[in-house]
Amino acid sequence: MIKNRTAQLIYQTIYTTLGFVGLVASLGIFDNIDMIRWDFYVHFTNISNFLCIGVMVTALIQTAKKKEDSYVSAVPMLKFIGMLGILLTFLVFNIMLAGAEGRDPQANWRVGSLCFHVVLPILYIADWFLFYERKKAKWYYPIASIAFPLAYVIFLLIQAIILKFDASILIPTTTTPLIYPYFFVNLDTQGVSGVLMWIGILSAAFAAVGFAFFGLDRLGKKSASSRV
Repeated sequence: MIKNRTAQLIYQTIYTTLGFVGLVASLGIFDNIDMIRWDFYVHFTNISNFLCIGVMVTALIQTAKKKEDSYVSAVPMLKFIGMLGILLTFLVFNIMLAGAEGRDPQANWRVGSLCFHVVLPILYIADWFLFYERKKAKWYYPIASIAFPLAYVIFLLIQAIILKFDASILIPTTTTPLIYPYFFVNLDTQGVSGVLMWIGILSAAFAAVGFAFFGLDRLGKKSASSRV
């Protein structure tokens, strides 16, 4: 773990700069500056990255204010939740969605896709290992983290109710219904039981990975102590 304030400032500044680039890209401004994408809010990729950018900006402000070298300690539970959310984004996209049938492979290499699906997730997770003190994560963080994807699914359900489950309203330039931005939340193709199954799988995966990170947090401290 790195306590050096200068190193933290450089790392956090690089991340927030790339985060701003990704944020602008998520609004479609790089594609058409006269037509901002209004559908950005339905994608878990964007929501998870927005959370992580907010956490990193908070950490950058904290680091800029402090005068001495010390570990980063800004919003630790949100940092942990964001880490699981961004890891889910990274894995689901690169394993399940990047090569999905009908997706243009060239889209994976666009600035926004690279920032939000690859570069920023890796940097965000590495930040936790590099700059946050070990043995600070609480046992309930993994459980609390499940609320993040569940809140997202509830949000999609509320939107679907408002739009009267009208799957004919499509995400711009795609054939994907606005109310079902991902196949595993599509009630028309998966059915209620299928969607519930996917919610259960993703929630369990979220908790399992969370406890894995919690274990790494404890193990890292133990290993560090044994070397003293």
